[in-house]
Amino acid sequence: MKAKNFFDQSRLTHLLFLAYLAGAVIAFKLVDIQFISHSRYTKAAEKNRTQILYQTAPRGRILASGGELLAANQTAFSLYYLPAFEESSPDYIETYAEDVSNFLGSDKQAILKLLKKANKTGKAVALAQNISPKKAFSFAELQNYYTGLYLLEGTKRYYPYGAFASHLLGYMGTMDNKFWSLRGGSADYRLNSKIGKSGIEKRYEKELKGRDGGLLLEVDYMGRVKKKIKDNKWRAGSDIYTTINYEVQKAAEEGIENSITGRGAVVALNPKNGAVLAMVSAPDFDPNIFMPFSDEENKNAKKSISEYNLAIQGLYPPASTFKTITGIAGLETGRLDLKEETTCSGKIIMNNREFKCWGTHGEHIDFFKGMEQSCDVYFYELGLKVGASHIEKIQRMFRFGKQTGIDLPGEKSGNVYGPSKRAKNKTYWFGGDTLNLSIGQGELLLTPIQMAVFAATLANKGKIWRPYYIEKIVNANGKTVFEAKPDLLQSVELKEGVFDIISKALKRVVDNATGRGARVEGIEVHGKTGTAQNPHGDDHGWFMAFANRPGEEPDFAVAVFVEFGKGGGSAAAPIARKVIKAYYGIE
Repeated sequence: MKAKNFFDQSRLTHLLFLAYLAGAVIAFKLVDIQFISHSRYTKAAEKNRTQILYQTAPRGRILASGGELLAANQTAFSLYYLPAFEESSPDYIETYAEDVSNFLGSDKQAILKLLKKANKTGKAVALAQNISPKKAFSFAELQNYYTGLYLLEGTKRYYPYGAFASHLLGYMGTMDNKFWSLRGGSADYRLNSKIGKSGIEKRYEKELKGRDGGLLLEVDYMGRVKKKIKDNKWRAGSDIYTTINYEVQKAAEEGIENSITGRGAVVALNPKNGAVLAMVSAPDFDPNIFMPFSDEENKNAKKSISEYNLAIQGLYPPASTFKTITGIAGLETGRLDLKEETTCSGKIIMNNREFKCWGTHGEHIDFFKGMEQSCDVYFYELGLKVGASHIEKIQRMFRFGKQTGIDLPGEKSGNVYGPSKRAKNKTYWFGGDTLNLSIGQGELLLTPIQMAVFAATLANKGKIWRPYYIEKIVNANGKTVFEAKPDLLQSVELKEGVFDIISKALKRVVDNATGRGARVEGIEVHGKTGTAQNPHGDDHGWFMAFANRPGEEPDFAVAVFVEFGKGGGSAAAPIARKVIKAYYGIE
């Protein structure tokens, strides 16, 4: 009997021990939950009932000098999937992905991958961006069938005038790995962020990009939104005001578009400070094709665009526009006698080689008539008198062969042509080279923007300004954070009266001869045509000019280039006329 009581007592002791041990474990767990790991469990619970949806800030606007919106924003929506807390069956997820992809017109496998990722991580994912308002209105039907879908209002980039100034404005696209490695650590960038890829959009990404916001949502176990917990408001990017004159840009684009080939470039400048009034490169492109609504995707359109900015990257012989440099060299050296005349028989012979003139201009060809008629024979003879080294020196004084310094990537520097350049390359200089140099042919190469800077320098009598296209930048609070200051790169010092003689000659070109296509009633236009030889097809057409109202200083300079235009007088001068009229508000 005693033995039985002993065993009962022992069993009871064990049971009490186990009960005390279980109680201790429970007590410890409660202490751990309430005190030791309280913050960890709080965060876990918070994660299980909340989702964060990032809201991209409206990008800063880009405006023309008159306030016209060149780049703005449109309302667009993003579709998010908020994962449920309970695990969904594979069949349900498959059906979910199929119906959502059909609604969006997107790839089912891509949607399925996103759904699985969200369910695995417990974090919301964006299934689609840039959904049009029209498409978003029909979204309610899909929400009735599937939980966890949420539509968030935002904005997308929009270019109201399509291809207007496209090479200057640039375009946007999805951030690549290189950019992510540089800026991905910023809270304002995520793997699907849209960033500037070229032009102003790229160069001023930091200023245009605002500060993103986000919504903190409370969701139930099915992923349905219960309420907004917090709304971190975004801050819009800074607005950029350009120096572009809308009417001048429009006239330049229409001029090139309606030219004989529809290919070329126009650059217009204010010769008083270097402000870019217009910059056209054709073929152009519509940057809207890179930021379409999700139901407007057009991949083929992206493949056909040309990002090549002919205005700053196209290299071509300046042709007869360069006769201005040859004339300046003659005046500077004193080897040009304005009263001396020559006879043009249509050609000149050197070393048994025939160098032709584009026409036969007859007798009594002095400097002014030589410029008016763009007589090659006159400038062949003048070039031989002046000497190639002096002509090369003058082109260097005007910064030929150097970049203009405009704040755009990819600008080409052109190519200086002359004896010292040949000597540096350890090659010979021949008499025929001097003849080619005298009329702007041979190895000499310029970009349209270099030609425009040259025209502006002639207009202001020697000041070479760095071209600029940003007038000011204004942040979201209305504060001006940047304001342009003209940058004088160099001054060209010539003998007294040289600029005046050149100006007179260029005016006669427009008033009486090859530049007649650029005449504008009531405006004094000074210009020079050029027809650049092209071994690969039709010749190219040039026209460079500056203009002013009678009695006033020149306040407009322009260079027009028509690729394969056949002639500067016929193809380029009429475009310059259209642009000049637009600047001065002449119907």
